[in-house]
Amino acid sequence: MSPAPENKQDRRPPYQHAADEIRRDILQGLIKPGEQMPSIRELQERFGVANMTARSALNVLRDEGLIYTIHGRGSFVADHNAGGELSANYTAPAWYLANKDASVDQPGQAEGEPDDAEAVEAAGTTLAEVLTALRDEIRVLSADHQELRREVEELKAAQQPKP
Repeated sequence: MSPAPENKQDRRPPYQHAADEIRRDILQGLIKPGEQMPSIRELQERFGVANMTARSALNVLRDEGLIYTIHGRGSFVADHNAGGELSANYTAPAWYLANKDASVDQPGQAEGEPDDAEAVEAAGTTLAEVLTALRDEIRVLSADHQELRREVEELKAAQQPKP
């Protein structure tokens, strides 16, 4: 099964299409919390993509908090809270909310309750403004991440015994 979009205008990379399909499986409960994700090889075969593309799809889901990875064991679906909903710290990305299949409801969303895209619109912000704010936040987080990596390297170097 290929994640190729029906709309030829969608030019997102293949890893995002694969991540969308896997995300949909998780949100629909086809892959349950604590279950191991399919292997990279299985994802390659399922989506007809390269190894790095399958890894990138898992990285997207890991960054969203939907899955976690244990080195040497694989990737697993993150636990949901007792109500069966995704944990409160999970928010689907704006591009996913804007393009999600109408047949897939957000878990825990009450009937008649506005979804995230409607809430953004009601707040008077456009999707472009939300995406710009997210991009800026990612840049700040990336800079913080790089600084922390440098500090860790300095600490490691300081701890090594001198000859």
